[in-house]
Amino acid sequence: MAFSASLSSPLGFHTHHPNPPAFSPKAPPKLTTTTTIRPITTTTFAIPPLSSATAPTFDGTTLAVIGGSSVAALAAVLSLTDPERRRRIQAEEVGGDDKEVVREYFNNSGFQRWKKIYGETDDVNRVQKDIRLGHSKTVENAITMLTDDDSLRGVTVCDAGCGTGSLSIPLAKEGAIVTATDISAAMVAEAQKQAEEQLLAGKDDLSPAPVMPKFEVKDLESLDGKYHTVVCLDVLIHYPQSKADGMIAHLASLAENRLILSFAPKTFYYDILKRIGELFPGPSKATRAYLHSEADVERALQKVGWKINKRGLITTQFYFAKLVEAVPA
Repeated sequence: MAFSASLSSPLGFHTHHPNPPAFSPKAPPKLTTTTTIRPITTTTFAIPPLSSATAPTFDGTTLAVIGGSSVAALAAVLSLTDPERRRRIQAEEVGGDDKEVVREYFNNSGFQRWKKIYGETDDVNRVQKDIRLGHSKTVENAITMLTDDDSLRGVTVCDAGCGTGSLSIPLAKEGAIVTATDISAAMVAEAQKQAEEQLLAGKDDLSPAPVMPKFEVKDLESLDGKYHTVVCLDVLIHYPQSKADGMIAHLASLAENRLILSFAPKTFYYDILKRIGELFPGPSKATRAYLHSEADVERALQKVGWKINKRGLITTQFYFAKLVEAVPA
């Protein structure tokens, strides 16, 4: 699923700062600025820096960001805003909770927005184009994680929160047996359409046709079955940590060998930027954006007997996501 997002959904920040805080589970590394980092077993990363910029219009988890010299001043103003009230109104309008807000958003205005971002149309602004790049890098790195050890031919994979099929279709091309699900019926219909166009059209009789993914409209809680691998990209941003723990446990219960997750990392730095972004919600209705610390995600995995095997950070100007591969401990 996109998250506006997605960080299915991706979080966006424009960042340039001469002295950014390092983000490392170990000793702080020498700070560098990266556009994308391939997932590896043990690596430290630098947090992208801040820059002064005029904040464009954002919705969802696409967040407006301001200059680094203004962060402290605006942080003091955050208490004057009331994003929770805006979100409560959204939930009341659709007659439900966070999940219903997400379902409504991605079946309507959110679907149109993220279909463009995940697609190839030129009808996107520079922020959307940058988020497209970030998401594509997350997909690319996830596929690298999946294919590092062996071929995917015949491997069962659940793509939980498939969006428009940006991961499901390449996995099918690799020979995987894919079950792809999303809370949004509109997203699932678009993914099915894209899969038929890309996987079935123009196939010759000499090469075996890939198995079409099985597309279903389901939220994470409704997923069942057993799969060699479960992948969930840019979806945890819709869940607070209290619920994310349960979702991680549920996804792990479906996976026999491997679980790949991406999420928007929670640090003091990113949390302040997210809260500042809530000052600029834009004209569109937005879903909630929840950040998660890597330590919390790792603890949730450890509780159900899993451990992180590989990890990486993908960043562009307006997108960042932590990507981890977990295996049974």
